[in-house]
Amino acid sequence: MALLPYLIDTLVDDYDPYYYHPLNINRFLAPSVLGLSTPLHSGYLRTMRHSQPEDSGISAIKETKDDVKISLDVQEFKPEEVKVKVVDNFVVVEGKHEERKDEHGFVSRQFVRKYRLPTNVKLEAVSSSLSSDGILQITAPKKVT
Repeated sequence: MALLPYLIDTLVDDYDPYYYHPLNINRFLAPSVLGLSTPLHSGYLRTMRHSQPEDSGISAIKETKDDVKISLDVQEFKPEEVKVKVVDNFVVVEGKHEERKDEHGFVSRQFVRKYRLPTNVKLEAVSSSLSSDGILQITAPKKVT
């Protein structure tokens, strides 16, 4: 028991919430210790970020010889709250919903995402569909050459 105060002081002094290293023991121990001594850091853990944006699973672009397909997760929005339009050489996806009650209180969300289309795409033939699990699929067929 005599070593416990020394260990707690060591962990708290070395804790840096902005530093991540997979073998850093402070990442695992310090938040629970800090929860007792510093309310601002209580339970805070910084999660490891994806190395590439396309690895996140939120948005994916696939280009084949026939078309370009864009998949976007919009499950937080109702179909009438999502708009897809073509502006110049971009597909613009907008989503917005007003304040709603959820398990933590109230939340409102809004996003705009633009995708540049290749020059060999038929802009007038771009189509979109929304799956039942909230995945928006945009298809842009390429011009026949």
